[in-house]
Amino acid sequence: MLNKDVSVRRDGAIARGVGMMTQIFADRAKNAEIWDIEGNRFIDFAAGIAVVNTGHCHPKIVAAVKAQIDRFTHTCHQVVPYENYIRLAERLNALVPGDFAKKTIFVTTGAEAAENAVKIARAATGRSAVIAFSGGFHGRTFMGMALTGKVVPYKKGFGAMPGDVFHAPFPIPLHGVTVEDSIAALDKLFKADVDPERVAAIMLEPVQGEGGFYEAPKELMRYLRKICDEHGILLVADEVQTGFARTGKMFAMEHHDVVPDLTAMAKGLGGGFPIAAVTGRADIMDGATPGGLGGTYGGTPIGIAAAHAVLDVIEDEKLCERANVLGSRLRQRLESLREDVPEIADIRGPGFMTAVEFKLRDSAAPSPDFTNAVKAHALQRNLILLTCGIHSNVIRFLSPITIEDDTFSEALEIIEASIRAAQAGAGH
Repeated sequence: MLNKDVSVRRDGAIARGVGMMTQIFADRAKNAEIWDIEGNRFIDFAAGIAVVNTGHCHPKIVAAVKAQIDRFTHTCHQVVPYENYIRLAERLNALVPGDFAKKTIFVTTGAEAAENAVKIARAATGRSAVIAFSGGFHGRTFMGMALTGKVVPYKKGFGAMPGDVFHAPFPIPLHGVTVEDSIAALDKLFKADVDPERVAAIMLEPVQGEGGFYEAPKELMRYLRKICDEHGILLVADEVQTGFARTGKMFAMEHHDVVPDLTAMAKGLGGGFPIAAVTGRADIMDGATPGGLGGTYGGTPIGIAAAHAVLDVIEDEKLCERANVLGSRLRQRLESLREDVPEIADIRGPGFMTAVEFKLRDSAAPSPDFTNAVKAHALQRNLILLTCGIHSNVIRFLSPITIEDDTFSEALEIIEASIRAAQAGAGH
């Protein structure tokens, strides 16, 4: 089989709304490498969009899943429960930031986790309004789209969004939005659009994912915690992309001196198997009545088994420390290019949630063309990269944290070569 032939079949069989970032069709994968159906090897700096933080086909995760398959594959926990579901909840209750009693529910996707966080917040507070931030991404379901702070491609063509969702600008000093601007906008929102006593929750990503890997400033987090406490609002951390060692901590909120009331998570929790969760204050989590939360596949035994193995691997292989080492090496390499590459506008990100933002050579205007050129040159050199940001001018680096040193060094060489090739292509 050839990639181009399968691509033609795909176009005839799959709805065009399902985007495809490459024309590579995977045959097998191991750790940070993927081989396509033509036998070509690629270094994977996407990790299924921060899903396989523990690498493709980690032997401990594969073994755990195989062992579970041999016992049973599905009963629906709401019908016939199983102990390892409860044990995983106990582990997350202990790991999620916050020195208070916690409870957990399991669902299947990140969007479900975000939606259920809203459901829980509304049930617990008796309020309906929710505030999110521009540039944030919370899923493709209707509530997920409503919360998401970007129109194209996520909201375009899908009609009216659910009501009682409001947005405030996320602070990005590089684009002229300060923490003070965000705070002022929230104050104005409370005066002009929604009574704070009607707000159930404020939701944000500690580091925006699709939005561009912008980290929420500590001053913003402290202010949000303050106004939430003042008005009885719940603070919700969407850790779907930031969780499970990606930022050098198990959860990105550990970089802050405040804690959320609810935490939504998915992606890296399952190491490639579908599972998501919401963990939060026990009294809040109990706000919904029995039967109000759940789902047929929520907390599938396969996902639960995988998640236990993921947590073991993160601890045993010290992946939080590893993320800090890898992120530091990558940022140093990018910084070494700044003097020669004025198109680099910013290099940022905690741990191994690292990004580089590009601009036009002679102005501060974002340059999606330069960014796409870097990504294309990298793919020609068999390195898979992802872009992000509201201006599509950011490359985010999401390699498995378990990547081998020699493979990582190879990738760094390709990244530098691709940036320089994009610069040469632009005539500089």
